[in-house]
Amino acid sequence: MEKETERRCIVSGKVKPAAELLRFVKTEDSRLVPDFNKKIPGRGLYVTNSRKMLKTALDKNLFVKSIHQNLKIEDNFLETVEALLHKKGLEAINLARKAGAAVAGFEKVKESILKNRAAFVIAAADAGKDGSEKMEALSKDLEILKIYTINELDNALDKVNTVYIAVLKSSIAQMVYTNLKRYQSFSD
Repeated sequence: MEKETERRCIVSGKVKPAAELLRFVKTEDSRLVPDFNKKIPGRGLYVTNSRKMLKTALDKNLFVKSIHQNLKIEDNFLETVEALLHKKGLEAINLARKAGAAVAGFEKVKESILKNRAAFVIAAADAGKDGSEKMEALSKDLEILKIYTINELDNALDKVNTVYIAVLKSSIAQMVYTNLKRYQSFSD
């Protein structure tokens, strides 16, 4: 089994698995940009996946101090990063739906759980109490992620009244889960 890459957080100084960190890169024109897909060439600067940690890095100018070079950092960089993580999570859900690896609607989600086909469940953060209790009882050992509102899920899936989604066991499930957990961890 391949060893997971580890990197040092520029805020805490702790070495962590790269999956727990957000990667940023200095572009050729000296701008700081997020590189969550690890595709942009150059030296990565890593921050623990947390809004608070990123805010500390920005407030204390730790990106500049880490590379000893000037950087152009947008005034709304923190909000841009959060919006990007938010969007990537919704795009991952939509991709799973297009690939046939996600089903929406209480009855379809219930069926996928009962047939042991669901990897995890997404419930709208503003779902009704009674429906949420029923879904929690059904889901037993499955994790239920409550990150997005009904309106956000509707927009992502181009549907109406999307309250529950089951992401089915598949090769796409881990990618969706990773993107959702990254956004959830950042926001907590």
